[in-house]
Amino acid sequence: MSQPAGDPQAAALAARLLPQVPRLARRVVERIRSEVPGFDRLPSDVQDVEVAATARAAIRAFLLHAQGLPGGSADLSRQRAVQRAEEGVPLAALVQTYSVGAEVVVDALAEAALPGEEAALLRLTRQQMRGMGAAVAQVTEAYVAGAGDQHVAVRELTWALLRGERPADVAARYGLALEPGYLVLRVRTAHGGDPAAARAALRFVLARTAPCADGRALSLRDDLGGFVLLPASCPVEDVVIPAVAPAAPVVGIAPAAFPEAVPAAAARADRIAAVAGRPGAHRLSDVLLEYHLTHQVDSTAELVAVLTPLSGHPELLPTLSAFLDADLNRRHAARTLGVHANTVDNRLDRVGELTGVDPRSARGIQLLGAAIVVHRTLARGPLGLAGGVRAEDDR
Repeated sequence: MSQPAGDPQAAALAARLLPQVPRLARRVVERIRSEVPGFDRLPSDVQDVEVAATARAAIRAFLLHAQGLPGGSADLSRQRAVQRAEEGVPLAALVQTYSVGAEVVVDALAEAALPGEEAALLRLTRQQMRGMGAAVAQVTEAYVAGAGDQHVAVRELTWALLRGERPADVAARYGLALEPGYLVLRVRTAHGGDPAAARAALRFVLARTAPCADGRALSLRDDLGGFVLLPASCPVEDVVIPAVAPAAPVVGIAPAAFPEAVPAAAARADRIAAVAGRPGAHRLSDVLLEYHLTHQVDSTAELVAVLTPLSGHPELLPTLSAFLDADLNRRHAARTLGVHANTVDNRLDRVGELTGVDPRSARGIQLLGAAIVVHRTLARGPLGLAGGVRAEDDR
C-alpha cells in the first residue's frame, strides 16, 4: 500500500526519522530487555543481533511506507516468531515486544515533529498502530503454525527442570509427563561465542542421542551450546560423541535420580564439560582429578570411591601406597613391604585391572595418589572400604 497523495508533511516527518533507525532499534532492544518477562532467557546473540535486526527492518519498512516507498515484507518477522517459539519465549511476551517497538517509534515521531505537523504526527501514529496490529496477527499465526503449543510446552518444561522452578506444576499445566529421572547433558561448542556453532553443537548431540531418547529428549540452547535432558532409562554408555566429527562439541554428563535433582545435575554436567575441554562425551569418572582440583565440594566421595574395588584385596592398597611413597621405585617399595619386586609389579597390575586406572601412568599416579591422600585425611580410623583396611596400614 502506497502513501496517499497530498500528505507531504507525513512523508517529510518519516524521512527525517529514517537516519535514526539504528538508534531506535537499540532503544527497542533495551526496553524489551528491561520490560518483557523471559527475554533474558534468550542467548546474547538473539538479544543483541536477531531482535535488533528485526526491529531495524520493521522500523525502516514503516518509515519507507510512510513516504510512499517499498518497505519490504514481513517474512523476517514471521521467521523470528518461529525461532522464538522454538526457544520457549511465551507468545504473550513476543506480542509485548511489538507493543514496545510501536511505542518507541511513536515517541520518536513526536520528538521529531515540528510545529504545524500535528496532523501528520497523528496520521503516522494511527498508521503505526494499524501496522502493529497487522504484524501481531502475522507473527501469532507463524508462531502457532510453525512451532505449535506442544513444542512451546516442552521448552517451558525444560526451563522449569533446569531452574528447579516447579516442574511438576508446569508439566501438569501442559499435560506433559515427567520422567522419573534424567540424564543431563551439558553441551559446549568447541568454538565459544559462535551462535551458529552453538546451534550446530546442540543439533549434533540431539541427533546422536535420538535412538536412546525415543522421542523424549528435552533441550534448551544458550550461548555455549545448551542442555539436553534424556530419560534416565537411556544408558550413559549409549551417549557416544565422536571427538573427530566436524561439529563435535564437549559434552558433560551427570545423572539426576529424580526431577528435582536436575538443577544440581546440570551444574555438575556444566563443570565436567568445562574441565574436560576437549570434544567428546565425558562423565565425572573421566575427569575426576581435574574436577576435584577445581571443585571439591561435590566430588570427594567419587574420588574416594576410586579405591573401593581394592577393598576385597587387603594387600593391594598398602602396595599402592608403598609404591607411591617410594617415589615409584618398585624395589624400594618391595623392601618396605618385605616382598619380591615382581610381587609389587603383579599387585600394581591388579590395581589397574580392578580400578581401571593405570598406577604407572602420569594420570593414574595423580588420581590414585589424590584418592589416597583424601582417605588418609578423612578416615583416620577405618578407611571406609568394605574390606576394613585401616589408614595406619597404608605404609
